[in-house]
Amino acid sequence: MGSKLILGRLRVIVGYHLRNITAKILFLWILYGKSQPLAVSRKSAMVFSPHPDDETLGCGGTIALKRKLGVPVKVVFLTDGRYGRPEWIKPEEIIDVRKQEAGTALTILGVAPSETHFLKQIDGDLETLSDEQRQFLIEQLSQLLQSFMPEEVYVTHRKDQNTDHEATYKLVQAAIAKSGIQVDLFQYPIWMFWQSPLSFNLKLKDIAGAYKLSIDSVQDKKNQAIETYQSQIPGLTRSFLRRFLSPYEIFFKY
Repeated sequence: MGSKLILGRLRVIVGYHLRNITAKILFLWILYGKSQPLAVSRKSAMVFSPHPDDETLGCGGTIALKRKLGVPVKVVFLTDGRYGRPEWIKPEEIIDVRKQEAGTALTILGVAPSETHFLKQIDGDLETLSDEQRQFLIEQLSQLLQSFMPEEVYVTHRKDQNTDHEATYKLVQAAIAKSGIQVDLFQYPIWMFWQSPLSFNLKLKDIAGAYKLSIDSVQDKKNQAIETYQSQIPGLTRSFLRRFLSPYEIFFKY
Protein backbone atom coordinates (compact mmCIF):
# COMPACT_ATOMS: atom_id res chain seq x y z
CA MET A 1 0.00 0.00 0.00
CA GLY A 2 1.46 3.36 -1.03
CA SER A 3 2.19 6.13 1.45
CA LYS A 4 -0.28 8.51 -0.25
CA LEU A 5 -3.09 5.99 0.10
CA ILE A 6 -2.21 5.42 3.76
CA LEU A 7 -2.17 9.17 4.43
CA GLY A 8 -5.49 9.57 2.62
CA ARG A 9 -7.16 6.91 4.75
CA LEU A 10 -5.61 8.38 7.87
CA ARG A 11 -7.06 11.80 7.05
CA VAL A 12 -10.51 10.26 6.65
CA ILE A 13 -10.27 8.44 9.99
CA VAL A 14 -8.93 11.49 11.84
CA GLY A 15 -11.53 13.73 10.18
CA TYR A 16 -14.33 11.41 11.25
CA HIS A 17 -13.18 11.32 14.85
CA LEU A 18 -12.70 15.09 14.96
CA ARG A 19 -16.24 15.62 13.67
CA ASN A 20 -17.58 13.12 16.16
CA ILE A 21 -15.85 14.81 19.11
CA THR A 22 -16.87 18.29 17.97
CA ALA A 23 -20.50 17.28 17.46
CA LYS A 24 -20.71 15.62 20.86
CA ILE A 25 -19.16 18.56 22.72
CA LEU A 26 -21.25 21.15 20.89
CA PHE A 27 -24.50 19.24 21.38
CA LEU A 28 -23.92 18.68 25.10
CA TRP A 29 -22.78 22.28 25.62
CA ILE A 30 -25.93 23.64 23.98
CA LEU A 31 -28.21 21.06 25.61
CA TYR A 32 -27.01 21.59 29.18
CA GLY A 33 -25.38 25.01 29.12
CA LYS A 34 -26.97 27.22 26.47
CA SER A 35 -30.57 26.10 26.01
CA GLN A 36 -33.76 26.95 27.84
CA PRO A 37 -36.46 24.35 28.56
CA LEU A 38 -39.34 24.39 26.09
CA ALA A 39 -42.79 22.94 26.72
CA VAL A 40 -44.77 21.48 23.85
CA SER A 41 -47.45 23.96 22.82
CA ARG A 42 -50.95 23.47 21.47
CA LYS A 43 -50.16 25.75 18.53
CA SER A 44 -50.69 24.33 15.05
CA ALA A 45 -47.43 23.64 13.23
CA MET A 46 -46.06 23.33 9.72
CA VAL A 47 -42.79 21.45 9.33
CA PHE A 48 -40.61 22.05 6.27
CA SER A 49 -38.21 19.24 5.39
CA PRO A 50 -35.57 19.52 2.64
CA HIS A 51 -35.50 15.72 2.19
CA PRO A 52 -37.56 12.78 3.44
CA ASP A 53 -36.06 11.92 6.87
CA ASP A 54 -35.03 15.42 8.02
CA GLU A 55 -38.45 16.02 9.57
CA THR A 56 -38.24 12.84 11.66
CA LEU A 57 -34.62 13.28 12.70
CA GLY A 58 -34.98 16.96 13.59
CA CYS A 59 -38.46 17.20 15.08
CA GLY A 60 -40.11 13.79 15.03
CA GLY A 61 -40.62 13.96 18.78
CA THR A 62 -42.21 17.39 18.56
CA ILE A 63 -44.56 16.18 15.82
CA ALA A 64 -45.55 13.13 17.89
CA LEU A 65 -46.14 15.21 21.03
CA LYS A 66 -48.36 17.67 19.18
CA ARG A 67 -50.37 14.95 17.48
CA LYS A 68 -50.77 13.18 20.83
CA LEU A 69 -52.46 16.39 22.04
CA GLY A 70 -54.61 16.56 18.90
CA VAL A 71 -52.75 19.59 17.53
CA PRO A 72 -52.88 19.97 13.71
CA VAL A 73 -49.50 19.38 12.02
CA LYS A 74 -48.65 19.52 8.32
CA VAL A 75 -45.33 18.40 6.81
CA VAL A 76 -43.92 19.73 3.54
CA PHE A 77 -41.07 18.01 1.69
CA LEU A 78 -39.24 20.29 -0.72
CA THR A 79 -37.06 17.84 -2.67
CA ASP A 80 -37.52 14.29 -3.91
CA GLY A 81 -34.34 12.96 -2.25
CA ARG A 82 -33.26 11.19 -5.44
CA TYR A 83 -29.55 11.36 -4.69
CA GLY A 84 -29.78 9.74 -1.27
CA ARG A 85 -29.64 6.34 -2.95
CA PRO A 86 -27.94 3.19 -1.66
CA GLU A 87 -26.56 0.82 -4.29
CA TRP A 88 -29.27 -1.79 -3.74
CA ILE A 89 -32.05 0.56 -4.87
CA LYS A 90 -32.43 1.33 -8.58
CA PRO A 91 -32.21 5.02 -9.60
CA GLU A 92 -35.76 4.96 -10.99
CA GLU A 93 -37.11 3.57 -7.71
CA ILE A 94 -35.46 5.76 -5.05
CA ILE A 95 -37.95 8.66 -5.23
CA ASP A 96 -40.92 6.36 -4.61
CA VAL A 97 -39.03 4.47 -1.90
CA ARG A 98 -38.25 7.64 0.01
CA LYS A 99 -41.80 8.90 -0.38
CA GLN A 100 -43.16 5.64 1.00
CA GLU A 101 -40.70 5.74 3.89
CA ALA A 102 -41.79 9.29 4.71
CA GLY A 103 -45.44 8.29 4.68
CA THR A 104 -44.80 5.37 7.01
CA ALA A 105 -42.69 7.47 9.39
CA LEU A 106 -45.29 10.22 9.59
CA THR A 107 -48.10 7.72 10.15
CA ILE A 108 -46.16 6.45 13.17
CA LEU A 109 -45.80 10.03 14.39
CA GLY A 110 -49.52 10.68 13.90
CA VAL A 111 -49.60 12.69 10.67
CA ALA A 112 -52.08 11.53 8.03
CA PRO A 113 -51.15 11.37 4.32
CA SER A 114 -53.63 14.18 3.64
CA GLU A 115 -51.50 16.44 5.85
CA THR A 116 -48.32 15.74 3.89
CA HIS A 117 -47.12 17.60 0.80
CA PHE A 118 -44.35 16.64 -1.65
CA LEU A 119 -43.14 19.53 -3.82
CA LYS A 120 -40.84 17.28 -5.91
CA GLN A 121 -37.93 19.66 -6.41
CA ILE A 122 -34.72 17.97 -7.58
CA ASP A 123 -32.52 16.88 -4.72
CA GLY A 124 -29.47 19.16 -4.43
CA ASP A 125 -30.86 21.94 -6.64
CA LEU A 126 -32.52 24.32 -4.17
CA GLU A 127 -29.51 26.60 -3.94
CA THR A 128 -29.14 26.91 -7.72
CA LEU A 129 -32.74 27.50 -8.80
CA SER A 130 -33.28 30.14 -11.46
CA ASP A 131 -35.04 33.32 -10.33
CA GLU A 132 -38.22 32.11 -12.02
CA GLN A 133 -38.04 28.68 -10.36
CA ARG A 134 -37.28 30.23 -6.98
CA GLN A 135 -40.24 32.61 -7.16
CA PHE A 136 -42.54 29.79 -8.24
CA LEU A 137 -41.45 27.68 -5.27
CA ILE A 138 -41.82 30.59 -2.85
CA GLU A 139 -45.34 31.10 -4.17
CA GLN A 140 -46.13 27.40 -3.58
CA LEU A 141 -44.83 27.63 -0.03
CA SER A 142 -46.69 30.86 0.59
CA GLN A 143 -49.98 29.35 -0.58
CA LEU A 144 -49.49 26.35 1.72
CA LEU A 145 -48.86 28.71 4.63
CA GLN A 146 -51.92 30.81 3.83
CA SER A 147 -54.19 27.78 3.44
CA PHE A 148 -53.12 26.21 6.74
CA MET A 149 -52.31 29.35 8.76
CA PRO A 150 -49.90 27.62 11.16
CA GLU A 151 -48.99 29.28 14.43
CA GLU A 152 -45.55 27.68 14.44
CA VAL A 153 -43.14 26.87 11.61
CA TYR A 154 -40.24 24.43 11.85
CA VAL A 155 -37.43 24.55 9.29
CA THR A 156 -33.82 23.43 9.02
CA HIS A 157 -31.22 25.77 10.51
CA ARG A 158 -29.85 28.55 8.33
CA LYS A 159 -26.29 27.29 9.01
CA ASP A 160 -27.01 23.57 8.67
CA GLN A 161 -23.95 22.70 6.56
CA ASN A 162 -26.00 21.38 3.64
CA THR A 163 -26.97 23.50 0.65
CA ASP A 164 -30.54 22.19 0.42
CA HIS A 165 -31.05 22.66 4.15
CA GLU A 166 -29.78 26.23 4.17
CA ALA A 167 -31.70 27.06 0.99
CA THR A 168 -34.88 25.64 2.56
CA TYR A 169 -34.53 28.11 5.42
CA LYS A 170 -34.19 31.05 2.99
CA LEU A 171 -37.12 29.89 0.86
CA VAL A 172 -39.41 29.38 3.85
CA GLN A 173 -38.40 32.72 5.33
CA ALA A 174 -39.25 34.43 2.01
CA ALA A 175 -42.56 32.54 1.83
CA ILE A 176 -43.53 33.62 5.34
CA ALA A 177 -42.82 37.24 4.43
CA LYS A 178 -44.84 36.88 1.21
CA SER A 179 -47.78 35.22 2.94
CA GLY A 180 -48.03 38.00 5.52
CA ILE A 181 -48.85 35.58 8.35
CA GLN A 182 -47.39 35.82 11.85
CA VAL A 183 -45.68 32.66 13.12
CA ASP A 184 -43.20 31.50 15.71
CA LEU A 185 -40.22 30.29 13.66
CA PHE A 186 -38.12 27.43 15.01
CA GLN A 187 -34.96 26.17 13.32
CA TYR A 188 -33.89 22.56 13.81
CA PRO A 189 -30.29 21.37 13.26
CA ILE A 190 -29.43 18.23 11.32
CA TRP A 191 -25.84 18.63 10.07
CA MET A 192 -24.95 21.84 11.92
CA PHE A 193 -23.07 20.10 14.74
CA TRP A 194 -21.38 17.58 12.45
CA GLN A 195 -18.43 19.62 11.21
CA SER A 196 -14.68 19.51 11.57
CA PRO A 197 -13.07 21.92 14.04
CA LEU A 198 -10.59 22.70 11.27
CA SER A 199 -13.35 24.29 9.18
CA PHE A 200 -15.71 25.28 11.98
CA ASN A 201 -17.74 28.35 10.95
CA LEU A 202 -20.44 28.72 13.60
CA LYS A 203 -20.59 31.94 15.59
CA LEU A 204 -22.25 32.55 18.93
CA LYS A 205 -25.12 34.39 17.24
CA ASP A 206 -25.83 31.24 15.17
CA ILE A 207 -26.58 29.25 18.31
CA ALA A 208 -28.36 31.97 20.26
CA GLY A 209 -31.96 31.44 21.27
CA ALA A 210 -31.51 27.71 21.89
CA TYR A 211 -34.35 25.68 23.39
CA LYS A 212 -34.60 22.03 24.41
CA LEU A 213 -37.81 20.04 24.34
CA SER A 214 -38.15 16.79 26.27
CA ILE A 215 -39.60 14.07 24.04
CA ASP A 216 -39.15 11.24 26.53
CA SER A 217 -42.83 10.23 26.43
CA VAL A 218 -42.75 9.71 22.64
CA GLN A 219 -39.13 8.60 22.26
CA ASP A 220 -40.15 5.10 21.16
CA LYS A 221 -42.37 6.49 18.41
CA LYS A 222 -39.57 8.70 17.11
CA ASN A 223 -37.12 5.79 17.12
CA GLN A 224 -39.62 3.64 15.20
CA ALA A 225 -40.15 6.43 12.67
CA ILE A 226 -36.39 6.82 12.17
CA GLU A 227 -36.07 3.08 11.56
CA THR A 228 -38.54 3.24 8.66
CA TYR A 229 -35.94 5.14 6.63
CA GLN A 230 -34.08 1.98 5.72
CA SER A 231 -32.78 3.49 2.49
CA GLN A 232 -30.97 6.14 4.54
CA ILE A 233 -30.04 4.72 7.96
CA PRO A 234 -27.28 2.34 6.73
CA GLY A 235 -25.46 5.31 5.19
CA LEU A 236 -25.42 7.32 8.42
CA THR A 237 -22.84 6.69 11.14
CA ARG A 238 -23.83 5.63 14.64
CA SER A 239 -22.17 8.74 16.04
CA PHE A 240 -24.26 10.97 13.80
CA LEU A 241 -27.51 9.16 14.60
CA ARG A 242 -26.91 9.02 18.34
CA ARG A 243 -27.95 12.64 18.87
CA PHE A 244 -31.34 12.02 17.28
CA LEU A 245 -32.00 9.16 19.68
CA SER A 246 -31.61 11.58 22.59
CA PRO A 247 -34.67 12.28 24.80
CA TYR A 248 -34.38 15.95 23.79
CA GLU A 249 -34.80 17.93 20.60
CA ILE A 250 -32.99 21.23 20.16
CA PHE A 251 -34.45 24.24 18.38
CA PHE A 252 -33.30 27.79 17.75
CA LYS A 253 -35.72 30.67 17.86
CA TYR A 254 -34.71 34.22 16.93
